[in-house]
Amino acid sequence: MSRIPFSGFPRLPRSVRRRRFLVSLVIAAALLCGLGAASAAGLLGQRAQWTTLRAWQDVRAVAAQTGSFARSRFVSLTGRKPASGGAPSRPTTPTTPTGPTTGGGASSQNSSQPRLVALPSARLYADRGSAAYTRFKNWVDAAVGNGGTGYGFTASEAVMMYQLSPETRYCTLAINVTERQVTAAETAIAGGGRPAVSNDSYLEVGTMIADVATTLDTCGSFLTASQRSRWSAYAEQAVWNIWNYGSAQWGGRSFPWSGWSTSNPGNNYYYSFLEATMYWALASKSSTWMSFLQNNKLPALRDYFSRLPGGGSSEGTGYGTSHMRLFWLYEVWRDATGSNLALASPHATDSIYYWVNATVPTMDRFAPIGDQARNSIPELYDYHRRLMLEARDLAVSEDARNIATWWLRNISVSQMTSGFNYRYDLLPVGTTPVQPTELVYHAKGVGHLFARTGWDRSAMWVAIVAGPYNESHAHQDQGSFTLFAGDWLAVTANIWSGSGINQGTDVHNLVRFARNGTVARQCESSTRASTLDVSPGAGGSFTANADLTPSFCDNTAVTSWQRQFTFANRRLTVRDQFAVTSGTTATFQVNVPVAPTLVNSREATAGRLRVRVLEPANATINSNFSSGKYVEDGARYRIDVTGGTTGYVVELSEI
Repeated sequence: MSRIPFSGFPRLPRSVRRRRFLVSLVIAAALLCGLGAASAAGLLGQRAQWTTLRAWQDVRAVAAQTGSFARSRFVSLTGRKPASGGAPSRPTTPTTPTGPTTGGGASSQNSSQPRLVALPSARLYADRGSAAYTRFKNWVDAAVGNGGTGYGFTASEAVMMYQLSPETRYCTLAINVTERQVTAAETAIAGGGRPAVSNDSYLEVGTMIADVATTLDTCGSFLTASQRSRWSAYAEQAVWNIWNYGSAQWGGRSFPWSGWSTSNPGNNYYYSFLEATMYWALASKSSTWMSFLQNNKLPALRDYFSRLPGGGSSEGTGYGTSHMRLFWLYEVWRDATGSNLALASPHATDSIYYWVNATVPTMDRFAPIGDQARNSIPELYDYHRRLMLEARDLAVSEDARNIATWWLRNISVSQMTSGFNYRYDLLPVGTTPVQPTELVYHAKGVGHLFARTGWDRSAMWVAIVAGPYNESHAHQDQGSFTLFAGDWLAVTANIWSGSGINQGTDVHNLVRFARNGTVARQCESSTRASTLDVSPGAGGSFTANADLTPSFCDNTAVTSWQRQFTFANRRLTVRDQFAVTSGTTATFQVNVPVAPTLVNSREATAGRLRVRVLEPANATINSNFSSGKYVEDGARYRIDVTGGTTGYVVELSEI
């Protein structure tokens, strides 16, 4: 008997589908109201409360989409905008709160949601039967024994432990740690100075004020009225000083500061400022600070990351780990208010793919792009694990979540190695690891390209930089490449330095232009950027054409520079075409980790790397492989190809 193909049920008219959708939404909301009431009453346990909260967020998101659809249909049908009936429109120019207040005030909570707008509890995601929980508990218990003076310990960790296991000793510890911070601040202020929270342009204000906020929020019943008042005044002044940097004050004395990166959502400082403000707004229930976040700082954040498709950070991979802090704030805000900032753009989900591809095949290191201040050698650490755990928690794509699980289970950092990071291992790793299949990944927003011959540990891997250069922790590395197979074949000399912050063209694998003996600088710009067009092929192969002329926007040495990369069969071929002014020389340079050997005037080897000059005919390899002290710890090895006046073609392959 023949089988009739099933083509699906007849498609209902759009008006009927819309009515059924709205009915389903109402029914779901009604069911969730019942679940919400039960969970709020503690009848269904913490996991049910968490599930209910997430479900409410989904319903609210769908409702918002429905409202958006209705508004767009109204405009298309009538040509008029709907009346503003309820929520006020956002001010054209949001303003910073004009002076310190004492906190308090109404929150922006939707009263129909079955929980208050407040700092969320670790109980929402922690599995108290896991090994990660035991490690975290032991870490906090040790801090109880030493008074919380262990390296990196914060009051917030004691607060989290109290939420998970409500023993008075944990709140006592949190209060003692926070009281020490506030007392030290008061002492500094009384002496006519400023407190430590303002050090280094308020870099650590997020961590410090989060301690005050979480301890007040969770352990407030153990505090005296005087402590609550003093702590609140201190936190309020600190947060106010961040955004009012020209009028910042302590104890009535003027202490203005630069305001560095208070308006730059791409900079790591911004996340500390946001953390302090967000935690304090939620803990104090300040309508002023909530409004400031919602109308000013969060829109700026959403707008910025909507312009970074592909994930990653314009600060590079070293300071780019600060997105672990950013994603944590997304989670805090989502769990506190029901508003998921990560849904405003694909950046958080894309960052999973970014970091998976930025990791070398041996799964222990990553692409060294930009400053590497924590460790000049780009080895994976707790911060990368934390970033991925948080990105996975935010991701809306099941594919991305499963790939994150695979990465977390295969990297060299199988669990947090430093005690002060143990709390982040409470986030779930996932149960369904899926190995990636795509071999070429282009993060267009930040201008980073990664490719590999496979996902096995013996694969060859390449990274290329060509895009915006607009952050202080980024490098003069536009047009540079990194090559890896088992170990570094060609890599920036910056990773062998003591500081990890050598930014000049000397330390990168590109063409070094020098005019009358002075190396031409690449320059930061908010208006000009290099471009990269990528054409992927089979087996991880690709051709990428870069226009790098914009990277030299403030000097006259380089008129134009185009660079083409061709990667196939474990071989990278680089073709340069450039035009320079009189007195400018162009040197094709490759930084390598081991001493090179000159095979002939057009070929050299360095470990397992072979470098062959294909064009022009008169180009030669300089036999002096230590080209000077271009990193602070002394010269590294560099293969210099000279003689080209309009371009080069150089092939890099394995031996």
